[in-house]
Amino acid sequence: MTPELFTIGHSTHSSEQFLELLRCHCIQAVADVRSSPYSARVPQFSRELLKRSLRKQGIRYVFLGEELGARRSEPECYVEGVARYDRIAKTSAFRNGLQRVMKGLARFRLALLCAERDPLECHRTILVCRHLEASTQIRHILHDGSLETHSDSESRLLLEERIPADDFFASREALLARAYDQRGSKIAYHECSEEPQPA
Repeated sequence: MTPELFTIGHSTHSSEQFLELLRCHCIQAVADVRSSPYSARVPQFSRELLKRSLRKQGIRYVFLGEELGARRSEPECYVEGVARYDRIAKTSAFRNGLQRVMKGLARFRLALLCAERDPLECHRTILVCRHLEASTQIRHILHDGSLETHSDSESRLLLEERIPADDFFASREALLARAYDQRGSKIAYHECSEEPQPA
């Protein structure tokens, strides 16, 4: 049976709202894929506070930001100061992170956690889920608690990136690859940028 994987963005939720979303979907473990799990704007989601609040609810926490985060320490993951998702995906750390997620899914009802509200604006979907979708059934927990299947997310991605899904000269796989690459270049982390970047 194909394991089911969830994702969620903490956004600007209160701790209570966030925990209720996890309880609503019976999440047993959270894998944090933020590179820097701290925020002055939403301090309740800083790593230690979050881990403590999850533990009180009986939910396990694991930090995978070093393996699956979008801000990398490996210089080969950057081209002119911009993180490249295709290069990140080839690192041994990233592959190890994917393996850890799959092992976790064998034991727990697991959700990948990052900051962004919309899964399509976040590397948890555009980078990580892209490499897990073949072996998992992915559902994104949206801000209002509803679920979006990964297939529906991909259809929305094609629309938002203005890539025609009915192109008879290209397979859906090829069209999606274009859409993922386009979105990845838009949301990728830029070194030394003054603008806030996705985690």
